[in-house]
Amino acid sequence: MELSTRNRLKARIKDIKSDAIMSELVLDVGGQEMCSTITTGSVNRLGLKAGDEITALVKASSVMIAK
Repeated sequence: MELSTRNRLKARIKDIKSDAIMSELVLDVGGQEMCSTITTGSVNRLGLKAGDEITALVKASSVMIAK
């Protein structure tokens, strides 16, 4: 499958918090923590669980930088 997303980050799922509709995934991206919110249906369909190695695809219309 070809994707337009250029920002692909190898990550490990640290934690998943789910309710009936949405799930928050806490990811470890090279020692940095990142959160993603996806549907609980997607978590179930993909069989995601803590400890899984995944690829986070990041496509954002804006990226904020702080110094």
